[in-house]
Amino acid sequence: MESLLELYITVEGALARGFIFGFVHVFLIIIGYYFGFSLNRFLKIVSNGAIAGIVGAALAHILADLIASIIDPTIRPMTLGIVSGGLIPLLLIPIFEKYVTKSANHIMVGDHEDIEKDLQQKHN
Repeated sequence: MESLLELYITVEGALARGFIFGFVHVFLIIIGYYFGFSLNRFLKIVSNGAIAGIVGAALAHILADLIASIIDPTIRPMTLGIVSGGLIPLLLIPIFEKYVTKSANHIMVGDHEDIEKDLQQKHN
């Protein structure tokens, strides 16, 4: 597979570093959106909706990063760093929840159905 990619995705004779990673990462997020894959639904069962949205979005990106970095041969050596770098900020969520005060106008977006319901409601 790598040789096929090198034939078609080259810039001045060199594999466009990170192209495959970027393509796969965004493609997975788009596929998840259109097919309704959502970590938020599962996480809402075990926590409140705001935390589920934050953690679900972060975990979806970390999973997409993992898959994309394994597929892209130019990024593959950095896979562990990419994934661990994505996981460490999750440790800050409890601290932010405890010490960061959200304003009354703070908006948290949830699943597709939540967004649709919100858009249909009248707002002041």
